[in-house]
Amino acid sequence: MTSPRSSRNPMPWILAVSSAVTAFLVWWIYLKTPGAAEAPWIEALPALNATFNTLAALCLTMGFLAIRRKRKTVHLRFMIAALVFSALFLCSYLTYHHFHGDTPFPGEGWVRPIYFAVLISHIVLSVMMLPMIFATLTFAARRQFASHKKIARFTLPIWLYVSVTGVVVYFFLKAYA
Repeated sequence: MTSPRSSRNPMPWILAVSSAVTAFLVWWIYLKTPGAAEAPWIEALPALNATFNTLAALCLTMGFLAIRRKRKTVHLRFMIAALVFSALFLCSYLTYHHFHGDTPFPGEGWVRPIYFAVLISHIVLSVMMLPMIFATLTFAARRQFASHKKIARFTLPIWLYVSVTGVVVYFFLKAYA
């Protein structure tokens, strides 16, 4: 029997929280004036961010392989680890942008449209991914595994793409800095 609390539709809350987080991120990254002090350790954050994205992508892949092998506990652990690495990425990314602001791409010629195609798809899908991750986690936490599986089929490839393209963007910026 389903309790009234567990049968409530979580989507309005998920969309509201996702919208608030997205609005905050847009303000933080593109509109807020960067912090005054630039510490030397700030320069290390882009590489750390790429590392967190790489680890998230690896955990997502391992979590997917685990669930395909019916190893639910292993799947759960890898997915929690992917979530933690993505959260650490976000904290580090916000810290970097607090001090540094937006990073313009200095590359010219044929590489410029390729970079922006990757970057724009990365940004758009990262915004879409946020409510999908919240919904996927909510369904798993409520043990509504049929709903969890339906949305996870879309969440996983988008989350994986965003994690991998985050690393690609890092290498583009590193190569043309």
